[in-house]
Amino acid sequence: MTEALRLLFVCTGNICRSPMAEVYAQAAGVRRRRLIEARSGGTLGLIDKPADPLSVKVMGEMDIDLEGHLSSAVTEEMMNWAAYVLVMELHHATKLRERFPDHENKIMLLANFGGLNEIKDPIGGWRWKFRRCRGEIIRCVDNFLDTLPG
Repeated sequence: MTEALRLLFVCTGNICRSPMAEVYAQAAGVRRRRLIEARSGGTLGLIDKPADPLSVKVMGEMDIDLEGHLSSAVTEEMMNWAAYVLVMELHHATKLRERFPDHENKIMLLANFGGLNEIKDPIGGWRWKFRRCRGEIIRCVDNFLDTLPG
C-alpha cells in the first residue's frame, strides 16, 4: 500500500484558511484516488476555537464538512509529521522557519501554486470574501497536487 501524502496547512488563527485547505485537500485526495492526510495549525496559538461560521458555510456549499474543526497551534510534532508545510502568507513561513529551523526545506507558500503572492485572510469579511478565498485555496491545492509525482 502506498504511504499517505502528509500535508500541513498553516495560517494565522487556524479558523478560516488552513482548515478550509485541510478538508479540501482530503476531498481532493479521494477524488484523485490518492491517499492524503491533511492537518492544519495556526501561528497565533489559538487552541480549540471552532472554524469561522462562514468557512463552514462555504465549504458546506461543496458538501465538504468543516463543522467539527477546532483550532490548534503549530507544534514540533506537526512539523515532524508533515512531508510538506503549506502556508498562506510569507510571514507565516518566516515565523515557522524561525521556530522550526530544521524544517525550513518543507515550508512553501501555497499561493505560489496558483500564481498568487498570498491567500488573504477573509476573517471579518462577507461570504463572497470566503468564497474567493475558497476558490484560491482550491486552485492552489489542485496545482500543488498536480506538481507531485504519482
